[in-house]
Amino acid sequence: MGRNIRKRRSSMATKAVAASAALALGGGGLIWANFYASAHESNSGQNSTKAATAAAQVATISCPDVGQKLTNVPKGAKQGVATELANLDKQITEAYTRLASTRQAQANDASFVQNAITGPLKEKRAATIDRIRINIQRSGGQFNSSLSQLAACTTQAANTNAGQAGNGQQNNGGQQNNNGGQQNNGGQQNNGGQNNNNGGQQNNGNAGQAQNGQGGNGPVAADFVDITKVQANAQLGVGANGAKANGNSGSRGTFTSSCGTNGNDNHNTDNVIVAPGVTNGAHHLHDYVGNQNNDAFASDQELAGAGTSCQNQGDKSSYFWPVLRVQDGSQDFDQNNDGGGKEGNVGKILQPAQAQIKFVGNKKGKVVAMPTALRIITGDAKAFVNGNANANVNWSCTGFENKVQLETQYPICPQGSQVVRTTNFQSCWDGQNIDSANHRTHVAFAQADGTCANGFKAIPQLQVRLVYNVPAPKLQNGTVVQPYAVDSFPENLHKPITDHNDFINFFSTNLMNKMVNCINTGKKCK
Repeated sequence: MGRNIRKRRSSMATKAVAASAALALGGGGLIWANFYASAHESNSGQNSTKAATAAAQVATISCPDVGQKLTNVPKGAKQGVATELANLDKQITEAYTRLASTRQAQANDASFVQNAITGPLKEKRAATIDRIRINIQRSGGQFNSSLSQLAACTTQAANTNAGQAGNGQQNNGGQQNNNGGQQNNGGQQNNGGQNNNNGGQQNNGNAGQAQNGQGGNGPVAADFVDITKVQANAQLGVGANGAKANGNSGSRGTFTSSCGTNGNDNHNTDNVIVAPGVTNGAHHLHDYVGNQNNDAFASDQELAGAGTSCQNQGDKSSYFWPVLRVQDGSQDFDQNNDGGGKEGNVGKILQPAQAQIKFVGNKKGKVVAMPTALRIITGDAKAFVNGNANANVNWSCTGFENKVQLETQYPICPQGSQVVRTTNFQSCWDGQNIDSANHRTHVAFAQADGTCANGFKAIPQLQVRLVYNVPAPKLQNGTVVQPYAVDSFPENLHKPITDHNDFINFFSTNLMNKMVNCINTGKKCK
């Protein structure tokens, strides 16, 4: 099969290097770290002050997500469209890199960003969107001409996101995923109770603090909160591993698959769901458990015939998520690679202490088998610039999962407590398609009462709970020391809201039938 980046970290690869402004990125990477080193100095002069002001006003680039607006892509156009969508992501990455490396020019010329960055980007995007149109029409499909209006991008301040009003006061019930009003599962936590209590931390937006973090593109102090100071907000009964998310009636069984914690360092920066055939389509590194042959070039036939890290060899499904890193001054194996250090994803990769994979039922009725090769993406890797419509994030700490679930901040856990990422996937399927043009509309969250809308069928709900031993970051004078963060597209600044998870079903028919039977008859199976 094609390329497979399955790299093992050597002991040398994770040794710490000099913790200076230059530690952030290797050759060819972003250079914000050097800029902010001078911006922090109190006597850095008028130019640094002007540059700091410019950086405070413009932190990143926000572009409309063309892929999310696609509703019908003919089979013959899928590869061409996927390639062009990946080109759009690459163009944003390149523009963001230029934005990050030209702060002085921006301070000296108010029109610099428009003339040198967003203007040329619009032209490139317009040409790419037109190639998407050509691909679709050549294959007999209909192109929505309004997509051509999505070429223009805007700039965005570090602490402004329409989807994060109040930095944590949005309700996950708003995750409708364009599925005709199908609302989020009642098991998804409502974070409306969060008061975003930073324990006195200031959400300081000056340039020296707007993008601190080892890579120069986040996270920042405002992205963290002491979990002991957050008002309880989690729904009762949805805790340690979401065991009661399927309610007290309906199909109450569970099926657990033990697939390890990626101890063999199976990583790459591809995403075969959203960018098939495109190297570095994710622009960030993924952990893979289960299927061992997942990369951008893997066909369904190759995935079906692959090995698996799951104890039950009938589960060859692929489970993958962005890695979590601690920015402690270390360099990992991908420090000088695309998707790694060259795109602001820096620091020591943390292997989960636990990776719990569980399937639960529907609180109103029985579930049906998932089709082979069903693809589900949940959450939004671009939620900081896209807004929260497709966000699906739950951050917490062991001992607090029944009390506090966070969306827009990373928790600082007390001593003896571990960081937890929990994801409850969409659990309704349209009964026909294993994927959709925007990779979302073929599946949906259950409605608040547990039923599936619009003729969708209830399927086993995948719940992934990842637990990490993370050194607690420290907040000092509006900055964060040794933060941790998920890998992200560089322009999304490592915001917690961008966490996401992916799944491709390759259970054997027999094992899938066993799962469905266990769930529907109230058993707990493995």
